[in-house]
Amino acid sequence: MLGKMTSKNQITIPKKIIEKIPDAKHFDIEFNDGIITLNPVKFHEMTLEHIRSKMDQLGLKEDSVAEAMQWARSKK
Repeated sequence: MLGKMTSKNQITIPKKIIEKIPDAKHFDIEFNDGIITLNPVKFHEMTLEHIRSKMDQLGLKEDSVAEAMQWARSKK
């Protein structure tokens, strides 16, 4: 199928293709050996409450990220 690039570098994706991925709004774009690949990316909405619940399930504390960064930096 043929797509078109505008003067603002925007590409029109044919309707027949978009209909196969109706929920896709964002794409991971790769360029490899002259081929451009668009892979639909799904985002999951999460509330702060959901994130805190997941942290509790994993046993993470508020300072866990800082501790992990300090640990990683000490391994250089």
